[in-house]
Amino acid sequence: MKRIGMLTSGGDCQALNAAMRGVVKTLANSREKVEIYGFLDGYRGLIYSNFQMLTGKDFSGILTKGGTILGTSRTPFKTIHEPDENGVDKVESMKQTYHKLQLDCLVILGGNGTHKTANLLREEGLNVVTLPKTIDNDLWGTDMTFGFQSAVNIATDAIDCIHTTAASHGRVFIVEVMGHKVGWLTLNAGMAGGADIILLPEIPYDIDKVIDKIEERDKKGSRFTIIAVAEGAISKEDAKLSKKDYKKKMEKNPYPSVSYEVAAKIQEKTGREVRVTVPGHMQRGGSPCPYDRVFASRLGAEAGRMILDGEYGFMVGYKNREVVRVPLEEVAGKLKMVAPDATIVQEAKLLGISFGD
Repeated sequence: MKRIGMLTSGGDCQALNAAMRGVVKTLANSREKVEIYGFLDGYRGLIYSNFQMLTGKDFSGILTKGGTILGTSRTPFKTIHEPDENGVDKVESMKQTYHKLQLDCLVILGGNGTHKTANLLREEGLNVVTLPKTIDNDLWGTDMTFGFQSAVNIATDAIDCIHTTAASHGRVFIVEVMGHKVGWLTLNAGMAGGADIILLPEIPYDIDKVIDKIEERDKKGSRFTIIAVAEGAISKEDAKLSKKDYKKKMEKNPYPSVSYEVAAKIQEKTGREVRVTVPGHMQRGGSPCPYDRVFASRLGAEAGRMILDGEYGFMVGYKNREVVRVPLEEVAGKLKMVAPDATIVQEAKLLGISFGD
């Protein structure tokens, strides 16, 4: 008998359910008897021993369902060693829950912060297997994360829809795409949606270069410009500030996000009419696309095989089109950024896309 704990932590995304289904179906198809303990609302469920016993039936019919049947929450790694409001030691409490239920393994689905905590639990002696979830595709050690392709589809659809109204009115349109620290989602959606300008956190922009591109398009007879802006896009001036000074500046910033600041500066300097569209959490919602359904199922199947083999302390990753096992200590605390000289950026520039640099 194997006793498996399972939880989803951090922001939700498409294909979480598909990945969990892949794990459970693989275990169910083995000859080994298995008990599944589903912890509710992420690490909180593990901390406060809030769980449900699950069977194969609970994972039936969820391949196409977005979100997570277990619920999720954010438990920041930077506060993981701080007692909660009632003085509960979070790490010790998670360990006690694990041992009280006599678990053989924890299956943890999440992004960067989730993997930091997962690695901490591994260091504390717990058996852990993780799966890479995030629409940002920013986890180290894997070429792809599930949820990413589905979010690219949604963000691309938003840009596609903006094209017709932008062309009709001859306006500059900004579509703000999720991504505070990393720009993979904005880069891919921007290219897929035919954006003329893409602004990323990794490539600080010069507003005058952005305006140059708009005016260049005007001279060529293009009546509109589409700009895909990541949430965490930053100007060259702000990029030179220390973290402390940048934080102070943002506290006094009158704009709700960088997209509105870019829009205001374009209007001020050119007199052009600019509109901002923010798809927001729509990018996390809805059913997973077919790619993510297959991809998450493959990763889930490998996680199930690792559990049956007793191979713990790994994230199931994807490298060179193959599912691989990546040691957790190599993943935790690292982000996979968009390099300014990456081939995809170079190719985008060959297509005439400006990054404002």
